[in-house]
Amino acid sequence: MRLKALGAAAIAAAALVCASQAVLAQKKYDTGASDTEIKIGNIMPYSGPASAYGVIGKTEQAYFNKINAEGGFNGRKINFISYDDGYSPPKAVEQARKLVEDDGVLLIFNSLGTPSNSAIRKYMNAKKVPQLFVATGASKWNDPKNFPWTMGWQPSYQSEARIYAKYILKVKPDARIGVLYQNDDFGKDYLKGLNDGLGAKASMIVAKESYETSEPSIDEHVVKLKAAGADVFISITTPKFAAQAIKKIAEIDWHPLQILSNVSASVGGVTKPAGYENSQGILSAAYLKDGADPQWDDDPGMKKFLAFLAKYYPEGNRLDASTAYGYAAAQTMAKVLKMCGDDLTRENIMKQAASLHDFVPDTLLPGIKINTSPADFAPIEQLQMMRFKGEKWELFGDIISGEPGE
Repeated sequence: MRLKALGAAAIAAAALVCASQAVLAQKKYDTGASDTEIKIGNIMPYSGPASAYGVIGKTEQAYFNKINAEGGFNGRKINFISYDDGYSPPKAVEQARKLVEDDGVLLIFNSLGTPSNSAIRKYMNAKKVPQLFVATGASKWNDPKNFPWTMGWQPSYQSEARIYAKYILKVKPDARIGVLYQNDDFGKDYLKGLNDGLGAKASMIVAKESYETSEPSIDEHVVKLKAAGADVFISITTPKFAAQAIKKIAEIDWHPLQILSNVSASVGGVTKPAGYENSQGILSAAYLKDGADPQWDDDPGMKKFLAFLAKYYPEGNRLDASTAYGYAAAQTMAKVLKMCGDDLTRENIMKQAASLHDFVPDTLLPGIKINTSPADFAPIEQLQMMRFKGEKWELFGDIISGEPGE
């Protein structure tokens, strides 16, 4: 009997050890993750020529505060470490190294700007640290074969520009197009999409003016485009310069068909400062709901967004598109972390990010969904055209894919 009892005790002890090992085996961590914390890094232009986008980082911080207040992920709180790079690529490199090597983050999430993300991409991939859901629409982020640790989030600039080209060819086939673009990867990516979309009609572009982000004003470039005889003005600009261009066009009594890149289609950040009276009829394309549009007042997703602002980010401006953007991007990051469960390794982070299926953050337009796969690192690939009227954007037409051949 005693032998039997000892045997039973040994079996029970062995079972307990196995169970403990199974629990331990379920929890997998890389640097930046533990039983109590998930460290997420971020780089934003809180200062400098693109500082209007700093709202994105502030919104994301507020969203992670909400997650933490609700208990975090399986008891783990988000430690969101966000640094300023002033929209300067060398500074972005410095901040990325600090986040990875000094702060020991698990990943870098939604860092902003094509030049800044371009500067850190090789470093992030060499270190095998996720550079996830970058806040830029350059097409280069969808390259899982060569850069498996870098993924985009928003629609690509080339896709968006092809949509504008389709629209111009349809409604104004004899257009004389003048383009103002930022002289970096951001501006050139849009320009390529526009040329590709126009195809054999690319000669419709009669003038191109590039500007540097260090320039205090782009007024001179706008005057030159008018002088070239353009009757369509395409503004591939960040918010500060977009607002300047709208004001200057009104000042010189020029009346082209105006198309504004989505990254500057913010009511609070661009059209209101530029003057509602100067912004009437401007065209753009959207994938996010506009907080200025009363049509979303009874929308369940918008109600959740506004409740979040009221409780966790009361100084946040519902009219600023960057607020809706930061909220939706943070929701996407939260979705991936939930999917990871207790396997918080960098490899699993990328695996789950590459397996999103029909995910819809609260502030995405109806009909637009986030989908990814190991071969597709472009989560959002659709937009809808819109026109500025009164004090808000009005959507029109169908949801359009800007992918080649579609």
